[in-house]
Amino acid sequence: MSFCLNKAEAQPKTKPASSVAICVYGGTSAGVIAAYAAAKLNKSVVLIEPGNRLGGLSTGGLGYTDIGNKYVVTGLARDFYRRIGQHYGRFEQWTFEPKVAEAIFLDYIKRGNVKVIYNTRLRKVIKRGNHISAIELESALNPSAKTQIIAASQFIDCTYEGDLMAKAGVSYTTGREANSVYNETVNGVQIREGHQFPDGIDPYKIPGKPESGLLWGISPETMAPFGSGDKKIQSYNFRLCLTNDPANKVEITRPEGYDSTHYELLLRYLAAKPAKDWSAFLKPDMMPNHKTDINNSGPFSTDMIGMNYAYPDGDYATRAAITKAHEVYTKGFLYFIGHDPRMPEHLRNQMLKWGYPKDEYTNNGNFTPQMYVREARRMLGAYVMTEANCLRKEVVEDGVGMGAYNMDSHNAERIVLNGMVKNEGDVQLRGISPYPVAYRSIIPKKEQCDNLTVPVCLSASHMAYGSIRMEPVFMVLAQSAAVAASQAIDKNTGVQQIDVKQLQAELKSNPLVDHSTAEILVDNDDTEHVTKTGSWRRGTAGGYGPSFYLDTAKSIPTEIKFIPEVKKAGKYHVYLYVPKVSRASLLTQIQISDGQNVITKTINKNDVQVVGQTQGEWVSLGINGFYAGKNGYVMVTNKGADGAIVADAVLLVPEN
Repeated sequence: MSFCLNKAEAQPKTKPASSVAICVYGGTSAGVIAAYAAAKLNKSVVLIEPGNRLGGLSTGGLGYTDIGNKYVVTGLARDFYRRIGQHYGRFEQWTFEPKVAEAIFLDYIKRGNVKVIYNTRLRKVIKRGNHISAIELESALNPSAKTQIIAASQFIDCTYEGDLMAKAGVSYTTGREANSVYNETVNGVQIREGHQFPDGIDPYKIPGKPESGLLWGISPETMAPFGSGDKKIQSYNFRLCLTNDPANKVEITRPEGYDSTHYELLLRYLAAKPAKDWSAFLKPDMMPNHKTDINNSGPFSTDMIGMNYAYPDGDYATRAAITKAHEVYTKGFLYFIGHDPRMPEHLRNQMLKWGYPKDEYTNNGNFTPQMYVREARRMLGAYVMTEANCLRKEVVEDGVGMGAYNMDSHNAERIVLNGMVKNEGDVQLRGISPYPVAYRSIIPKKEQCDNLTVPVCLSASHMAYGSIRMEPVFMVLAQSAAVAASQAIDKNTGVQQIDVKQLQAELKSNPLVDHSTAEILVDNDDTEHVTKTGSWRRGTAGGYGPSFYLDTAKSIPTEIKFIPEVKKAGKYHVYLYVPKVSRASLLTQIQISDGQNVITKTINKNDVQVVGQTQGEWVSLGINGFYAGKNGYVMVTNKGADGAIVADAVLLVPEN
């Protein structure tokens, strides 16, 4: 099931092998975190990146972070977003410029003293039985040059494609399972309302005349039965960083290979449903410094539906051609919006205010080199995550990360249905509460490979993967993979035989892999460390973790105490998580005690500025000393409240 090189191709000479403890393949956000974690665990490590840029999508334009719930972002992943926040003068931040993210990832590489080999890709995996002994690498710029061998005790595949996994002979799948495979309800073929054409859009080149042929981008296939499986892949696109700053703007020009007929469906859609602005067909989210992260939106947008089916198992040339086609389509789409005289004038004028930023992707024409490979291969590993896990109908005990995003799939095909054009495959199942991701889902079956972890192309159904496949979660799972690989080396065993409870304990006690004093989180669902009086009721949408407490009975005194268990006495920066709720009190009174002294703080709801895909923020309550033990507390009361009071979570960050 893996892709192969042309057998007629001349085999280059091979450089002598080099050896490390842990080899990480793929310089995505996950790859950087895995390599840094391995280095901090005192393991020799090398990071192999087929391109010339680290960070994957997190430096490739996806600055409007898909969070789901901040509670699931732990360890080094959380540290990354804290460092983003420090750059912009905030505690943490989830929206950012590509170049800022790249600088932070490069700083991890520098601080970890990680060796990175750029522009180098996998040619062959060398195995003995179920054990990878080495990998053979070729130059991505000159494949006929000498290859090199990297031997390692453990390997971590952090690519979006799962190339190392596939070439190691590990079982995997692509496409969409039928609902019946894992007893799911939203997998397989789906026609829904999201990102959908309205009824009546004619699919033919000459409206009403099927003999004229279909418009570009429409498949001649008929719709398969609802919920049936296939090998179609949800669509890819580019996350677009544009700017409207005249001093930093590069004009969007007509790309080579431009074909205006590729965008005819946009004109028909706008004729049927006139748009006030470009949000009808683009999703522009603002980043700092007048930049954007633009994603797909609507029935015809940046997603190049149905044009990526050959990508997951394609050879390097096939993938390069698909990526180039997506680039031309995307650049052409932006050019079409701003320059085609058939576009409404107000939309053309809006588009012309924007351009590529001069200070981003300076070695790639100011356009991101990273295509959004939403899904490619998915391992068939020791455990398969499914819809039941996402809905917490089945909760695993070997969790080494968490998911919380919607079960999300973009469209996979564009077809003719009842004489009209329709998109098929979009699913957005909301209301997902944090759930654990199994360690067994990032490791292969033992008989297939005993020294490989796969934190990105992990073992999950199409729809479960749609919830898990977020950059912060990939980083969390990559750190878990690195710690697991390190423990396997220390115990001289396979990744299937490590002590998972020890792994979980290490991730909790040493989240930054530097043995610094860990933060102390007290969530409202932590019954051992929370006491409450009064008429609190539970809310479940928009908080930190599974729930939060809400009080609206202003006449009845209520209070809730968050009691941190402090292992190391000292000064801590205290934060309170404040979700945005309707009819919230203007002021909320907070008491902080170290066990002897009590101080009172007040939060003004107008000071809580929520940024990004989240409904709450950490609010600083200042620095306070705490003794070891459970003597201190942070208490939220409704004293003086003129509206709803929220009690969600308290965080103590060591002041070192």
